[in-house]
Amino acid sequence: MVNMAGFSLEFLLLVVGTIGLALFGIFFGLIYKGIDRKLSAHMQGRIGPPIRQPFRDVVKLFTKENIVPDNAIAWVFNWAPIIGLVGTISILLYLPIGSINPIANTSGDLIIVLYLLMIPSLAMVIGGFASGSIYATVGAQREMATMIAYEFPFAIIIVTIAWILKTINIEATNVFSLSFIAANPLWGNLGILGFIGFIILLLVLVIVTPAELSKIPFDSPEAETEIAGGLLAEYSGRNLGIFYLTDAVKTVVMASIIVALFFPYNISGFFGLNNIPAIAVDFVFYLIKVLFVILFSVTLIRVAIARLKIDQIVGIYWLWITLLGLVGLICIMWDYQMMLRYEFYKPIFSILGLQ
Repeated sequence: MVNMAGFSLEFLLLVVGTIGLALFGIFFGLIYKGIDRKLSAHMQGRIGPPIRQPFRDVVKLFTKENIVPDNAIAWVFNWAPIIGLVGTISILLYLPIGSINPIANTSGDLIIVLYLLMIPSLAMVIGGFASGSIYATVGAQREMATMIAYEFPFAIIIVTIAWILKTINIEATNVFSLSFIAANPLWGNLGILGFIGFIILLLVLVIVTPAELSKIPFDSPEAETEIAGGLLAEYSGRNLGIFYLTDAVKTVVMASIIVALFFPYNISGFFGLNNIPAIAVDFVFYLIKVLFVILFSVTLIRVAIARLKIDQIVGIYWLWITLLGLVGLICIMWDYQMMLRYEFYKPIFSILGLQ
């Protein structure tokens, strides 16, 4: 009976936490979309819409008629947006938010996140094919090509970070856990060469982010001026609104992943805070970090660079970004080898007075 009561309480907390994270992702995702649109407008010399405009867009879409094309596979067409949103919200369960640990904390959640990130894109691809539209089919093909291109450099980053943590903490078995990575920042455990390599990996993930979010210059699957919206050409009303929410939540997810991997620091300890005040301050600091990540990885890039063609996107990720990621990996490996050699010769250096 006691075990059943404990299980019920744990299940209730999981349900409440999941609902809370869903509302958190949607609310702040829409806010960040509004800020992104406002900042990009000012950068281009425009006034831009108000920050609350994404909320208006969602309300309008959910009140519009939901049209399903005659030649579409209706049940696939209607379920694809829901699957994409559920998959995106599921990622939030594995992400640390400020000093709050993930709800679903496992030893391999970073691998799970890598797979879950594919679900929104796959949902759009399946929905595009199911719509029966020529434009959506072209967009779906482009989306698949883009996914294949950027997943490899993303995987390089994950493997590199896990390898560093394993070499530093030989006994550790949860190096693919985001909470473990966030609790063990790597910047202070690297030499000069490793520091440079880690910055390169950060740059690679910043460049991967707009492709994950289908933002300019990597938005060829949805290029309005070429294929009339591509994947979303036939979507309207509630279905389009769900895809809109998916994009908002995924923006928070990608920024949170960058924060957890590269900037997991909290500031409550600096002010000597504990308990609820510490959680509140760290949460606000987390939101600020997410805002800056979105600014540099989404807003500045899409304002500065024009849309690329699909062959250019694939070529950039498969060749240049992958090579850049490998350079970062090699720098970190060399840095580790140099530190090993220093530790080996350290007694000799001490005797010679070279330490």
